[in-house]
Amino acid sequence: TMTIDSDKHVVDVHVRSGVYSSDTIFDYKHGYIATRLFSRNACFIMKLNKEYIPGLEEMGRLAFERQTMNTIYSPNNVWVQFKSGHSRFGGMEDWVVYGRPIEQLCTGLPLYH
Repeated sequence: TMTIDSDKHVVDVHVRSGVYSSDTIFDYKHGYIATRLFSRNACFIMKLNKEYIPGLEEMGRLAFERQTMNTIYSPNNVWVQFKSGHSRFGGMEDWVVYGRPIEQLCTGLPLYH
């Protein structure tokens, strides 16, 4: 499921697929994406690259098309592969940079950048 909050400039994506379940937040206001993988009990954070990630309005349009057409081809599909490196727990300085939505998603979990 996808929730788009245009006022806060945040997109929240929930994938419920057993062991592959995850939550992802696209925070356009702060410019970061965070994915919480439930199987890994970890949070992965990356800078939102506007060249590859659709804008907030485009994201809403793509979601609507996907919902109404059920299948869609888009050049804006994004696949990300994370390589586990060193992790650390987020502190106050991280949450100021990443914003409240990502803090709520990732507090208490190891962060991978």
